[in-house]
Amino acid sequence: MFDGLYLEKNDAGFTAGRRSIADDELEAATPDADVTLRVEYSALNYKDALALTNRSPVVRRWPMVPGIDGAGVVAESAHRGFAAGDRVILNGWGVGETHWGCLAQRARLRGDWLVAMPEGLDSRRSMAIGTAGYTAMLCVMMLERQGVVPGQGEVLVTGAAGGVGSVAIALLARLGFRVVASTGRASEEAYLRELGAAEIIDRATLSTPGKPLQKERWAGVVDAVGSHTLANACAQTRYRGSVAACGLAQGMDFPASVAPFILRGVRLIGVDSVMCPIEDRREAWSRLARDLDREALERITQVVGLDDALRLAPEMLAGHVRGRTAVDVNR
Repeated sequence: MFDGLYLEKNDAGFTAGRRSIADDELEAATPDADVTLRVEYSALNYKDALALTNRSPVVRRWPMVPGIDGAGVVAESAHRGFAAGDRVILNGWGVGETHWGCLAQRARLRGDWLVAMPEGLDSRRSMAIGTAGYTAMLCVMMLERQGVVPGQGEVLVTGAAGGVGSVAIALLARLGFRVVASTGRASEEAYLRELGAAEIIDRATLSTPGKPLQKERWAGVVDAVGSHTLANACAQTRYRGSVAACGLAQGMDFPASVAPFILRGVRLIGVDSVMCPIEDRREAWSRLARDLDREALERITQVVGLDDALRLAPEMLAGHVRGRTAVDVNR
């Protein structure tokens, strides 16, 4: 038996709570798994908050153990790449959506989904980073691959006080970029400057309809917001600049014009963290171990227990949780 968060939905409605789960329940629910993980830490991401509150159809199989992230020690393995005692990280692949996840003390997963823990990280730090931080690193990598380098101009980060935004600012600042942070939380200015933001702008300057082409400013953009914010960011991006889009906090719509793309050669790059190829995952985690300042990571992280994750989920959706939330599943 082990503890975990457990979601149910039936004719009686939706329930989410902590309960004891039998090992044979876990095995029956995950017949395609070939690695059993002793989870040490998970994380609370925006998608987890949606699942825990049933605010969006994130979960597509019931009942479900949520948790799209996990880190810990391999207990048993039938996978050729991993053996008992190995430390690993899990992000995405439908875990916590269609496959039982890691907001529990044990998980059964496919070895093909796992990344070996890089030197310099441990379970706590890796889950302080979590999917949000890993996504931020993927965005930085995509900008770099398009030739965006320090000295070309400013880089805009939207949704700056959130998990993706906080890690993106810390990474970009340490790499030498001048980072401008967009946020709706004026009270977070000191926090964002501590992470490395050189300037803070009000998200209201980006979140309403704007002209198809606007004054050129950004050499690169990391956008976790979508909708009008993404459209305006593209309209303000400099000639042959690049925009990495990874989120939809404002909305899934994209009320934009083709003008930035055909008149300025702006490149819009979609960044997916769920089904991202394993080679990019390994590179991202290796880079995070090397390029993310540990003191900055500590500043943006809170560590909570399983019960706290349930309590914090509605607050995260309301935009009241900043930075990253790691979950100690043994608390």
